[in-house]
Amino acid sequence: MSIYRSKMMDLAQQQVLKLYSERLRLRVCGICIQDDKLLMINHAGVVPGQPFWCPPGGGLTFGESTVEALQREFLEETRTHVSVGELMFVNEFLEPPLHAIELFFEVKITDGTVAKGEDPEMKNQIIQEIAWMSFEEINALAPAQVHRVIGLCHSIDELRRVSGYLAKHIPFKI
Repeated sequence: MSIYRSKMMDLAQQQVLKLYSERLRLRVCGICIQDDKLLMINHAGVVPGQPFWCPPGGGLTFGESTVEALQREFLEETRTHVSVGELMFVNEFLEPPLHAIELFFEVKITDGTVAKGEDPEMKNQIIQEIAWMSFEEINALAPAQVHRVIGLCHSIDELRRVSGYLAKHIPFKI
C-alpha cells in the first residue's frame, strides 16, 4: 500500500471514529441484486488499514423514515433511485468503539446508472469504489474486509434466506 493511500485510510478512520465512536447508530442498508451480483461499496476507515465492503446504506436522521433514508443513501452513494421492498433482517454491528443497529431491506434500482457517489458527512471521502460483486468475489476477500452477514453467506440464494435478528453472539442460521 502506498504511503498516500495509508494516510488517507488513517484520516478516514479518524473521521469515522470522531463521528460515530461510542454512540449507538441506527442504519438502513439495501440489498440490491442484479444478474446474480450484489451491489457493494468499498469504504475506508471502518477496519483499520483495510478496505471494508458492505451494501449501500447509512444512518437515519431525526424525522426521516427508513424508506426515505435508504432512498437518500442510495442516491448519495450510488447515484441511483431505488424502490424499497421488504425488511430482510436486522443486524447488530458491535465492534467497539462502533455500535450500530442495521436494518437490511430489499431494494431495486428504478432510475439512474450505478456510479461512485459520496458520503456528505465526510470531509475526506471514505467511499473508495462501488462494484457489482459475485459471491465468488466476496468470498475471496479476507473476513475482516466484508460485512459480517454478507461474508457468512456463500450465495445469493443464502443471502435471500437470511432473516430475523443477527448479532456476533448469536449463531448464524440460514
